[in-house]
Amino acid sequence: MNLRYSLLLALSLGACAGQRGPLVVKQFQLRDQVPFATDEPMTRMEKQRRLHGAVTLADRRNRLGQYYDIFWNDAAGANQGPVELIFEYQQGATASLVKRMSHTFPASDTSGTAEFSVIGDDYFKGGKVLAWKVTLLRGDRTTATRQSYLWQ
Repeated sequence: MNLRYSLLLALSLGACAGQRGPLVVKQFQLRDQVPFATDEPMTRMEKQRRLHGAVTLADRRNRLGQYYDIFWNDAAGANQGPVELIFEYQQGATASLVKRMSHTFPASDTSGTAEFSVIGDDYFKGGKVLAWKVTLLRGDRTTATRQSYLWQ
């Protein structure tokens, strides 16, 4: 009887897992240069990964800031034009100024990953990223967008 309920529970939870959307945004803020023993293991690993290769204190300081990993998927649009991933953001010290970064991918790509980072002097002078928006373009057509809660 217990086995039946366990199987039913496993099947019902598996049905809740949906497909990954066309745009997934993962954020990480690197605030300090030293991994602490009290950090969660995933946070400690992410800090070590971002600081890997930074030898001097200046190198480590220039890696502090905010990182955005964007995972995109557009299987239906293969070979319908090049892909452009646009990251727009506003920072605390630059008021309503919208800054923009982009990555391009060949028309044959149907999925990919891009990293956008606001680090070093851009982070220290411009402040924290308060709002952001990611747009996936295939040729001239907007395929998907994703934005933070504060984006207007």
